[in-house]
Amino acid sequence: MNQPKKFRRPAMLDSRVAEDLPGGVDPAITSDLAHSSAAALVARARRQAPEDPDLVERLLGLVDTEGVEAVAMLWAEAPAESLPGALFRVYMLREWVRRNPEVVATRYRLGMDHQEVADAVAGAVHPPGPTEMRELANAVLSGVFTGELDVALDRAAAFARVVATGAAFDADHLDFAAPATASQLTRSAGSLVGTADALQRSAAKWRAGTLD
Repeated sequence: MNQPKKFRRPAMLDSRVAEDLPGGVDPAITSDLAHSSAAALVARARRQAPEDPDLVERLLGLVDTEGVEAVAMLWAEAPAESLPGALFRVYMLREWVRRNPEVVATRYRLGMDHQEVADAVAGAVHPPGPTEMRELANAVLSGVFTGELDVALDRAAAFARVVATGAAFDADHLDFAAPATASQLTRSAGSLVGTADALQRSAAKWRAGTLD
């Protein structure tokens, strides 16, 4: 019986080797690697997941096993509205939820009544607690590899929008008692809105056949 092939991350240059190359690493090469690796990852998952159920689990745990740095090295510098840029943002949202499920759940609850459409698109189980947030993050990332990519990106965008609204309300509550914390939360909310906008535009590009 054939054994499922083990998922292997794309090979990357050791940072010390890269530094020794004349002129450093060509940005065009870095960009090509980001786009080609993202396309290969998505294509392989869609092709092999039906025959290899464990593949999606391995992809979900990519950050857990390879580290945030490995994913960032591949995709962090890619344009936000590109396939590698979208993958990076979905992975980072999932990692944030994995590390801070209670905080995310609290902010989601604060925001969901003010973002009813986004809440419906995100598809969180109510009442949303830490477990529900982890399950949602995993479901969204799984959808990138096994479902309609644009739907997964729209769900990720909606999730980020709800949590951003919750963070903004949290900041308002802390404005006088803890202004420094309130300012940090406001910046976090703004960053999440930017992430949501980028993911939503990436979803639209995928539907139009222009996301690469």
